[in-house]
Amino acid sequence: MQEQSRASRSFWMATSEIPNFPKLSHDVDDVDVCIVGAGISGLTTAYLLLTEGKSVVVLDDGPIAGGETERTTAHITNVIDDRYFEIERIHGEEHARLAAESQTAAIHKIESIVEREQIDCDFARLDGYLFLSPNDSIELLQKELKALKRVGFAQVELVDQLPFGTAISALRFPDQAKFHILKYLTGLCKAIVREGGNIYSFEHVEKIEDAEMVTVHTSSGRSIRSRSLVVATNSPISDWVKIHTKQAAYRTYVIGLPVPIGSIPDALYWDTAEPYHYIRLQSTDSSELEMLIVGGEDHRTGEANDGGERYERLEHWTRQHFPQASAVEFRWSGQLYEPADGLGFIGRDPAHGANVFISTGASGTGMTHGTMSGILLTDLICGRTNPWAKVYEPTRKPLGAPVEFLKENINSVAQYAKKLMPGEVDSADDIKPGEGAIIRRGLKQIAAYKDLDGKVHELSATCKHLGATVCWNSCEKSWDCPAHGSRYDASGQVIDGPANSNLDPLDSKEDKIEREASLTK
Repeated sequence: MQEQSRASRSFWMATSEIPNFPKLSHDVDDVDVCIVGAGISGLTTAYLLLTEGKSVVVLDDGPIAGGETERTTAHITNVIDDRYFEIERIHGEEHARLAAESQTAAIHKIESIVEREQIDCDFARLDGYLFLSPNDSIELLQKELKALKRVGFAQVELVDQLPFGTAISALRFPDQAKFHILKYLTGLCKAIVREGGNIYSFEHVEKIEDAEMVTVHTSSGRSIRSRSLVVATNSPISDWVKIHTKQAAYRTYVIGLPVPIGSIPDALYWDTAEPYHYIRLQSTDSSELEMLIVGGEDHRTGEANDGGERYERLEHWTRQHFPQASAVEFRWSGQLYEPADGLGFIGRDPAHGANVFISTGASGTGMTHGTMSGILLTDLICGRTNPWAKVYEPTRKPLGAPVEFLKENINSVAQYAKKLMPGEVDSADDIKPGEGAIIRRGLKQIAAYKDLDGKVHELSATCKHLGATVCWNSCEKSWDCPAHGSRYDASGQVIDGPANSNLDPLDSKEDKIEREASLTK
């Protein structure tokens, strides 16, 4: 997939330079593990496998961390998005305890890697606070606290005031953490290269052949043969259907605003709203200011094109709680995958044999999920038993969450009805420069984008994954699929799976005849 759209730019992207790596210039005939995806999950897995003596090749179709990892808010936390009492209800107390254990272990692993590799990435331990939104009652926190005690959170406590002075009930979680994600991954890349690993950028994987040795074919004509393959691409490009019925893609929005250093106590904060808000601080080059980073306003991918309004609502909420904040300096959005039963999918890919592995479904805890994936996948590839494997098993059925599973799949199926709908505009004349819209021309739906020079670029509006109709995303200048979350840039280049190829161009003779006919009407 191509480099993520730069229509928005995260704080991390603006304050760090990531290392450059070359394209693959030769075939690789024999390597222990090939990893597709150079975000936190793929790079952590590579690093840990190298420390086990495995030979490793990492491929990414963009720059390092060029997908969703650079669009995180970099909370390092064992507080998963769904309440632990929900995880306990769906999966049972033992699996809830193992989930908590795995997320906690990920925090420790990040800290140990930072110390071992001496990575200067602003890593710090701090408290986290889950606080009530106005529409929720104290009983929700009390119920969660009981579940937390059962699954091993001995030090969590209920407090009646937040550190920044607001009298709101909250749960305080000690020993959470934060860091600068791109500085961390830069250090991880240096360690991977030092240990003999090979990283290749802008190398798109076109095809995977699964046999005793897995063969990965790239769009440049190169191939890699490996004993094991790890697909760490946020949404698996190796799995066409099975995983995608069990999780749904969501967009989330983030703003960054400078605040005076020390004006807000340093901690991680989340509320219980739906969708929830998440807040943290990050140091800057200034001796007087630090960056307040606030996220929220989530929605299913492709089901809204009102990002500007969502940023405004996010800013309004932020100023209500933090009036000392200055003007917004950063706005960005990212994509996450919500599993129907609350836990991600890590392990052997159900669409392939025993030597193809996936990591997906991180929800809003990508830093710990990606790190924990590295730990678990390393154990599986090295033939070791890991008790977390049964918790994150990709073949599991979401039997404990039938309502959530049915709701998300009905939503996905409903998106195909859009293929019968009229276009959003009658012609490209109705599209503003720098924007896109769907035009119907006969039986075809056209994804039309008008660039800033007024030139119109037309593509098929049919997603290359399972054929739903894409929708325009004004904030990221991308075409987003509402069925399973595939995304393409304005020119049709795929930037997010599960689709693995570009939108079809309209260059056939039939297309030209239809287009000319429509222009003469």
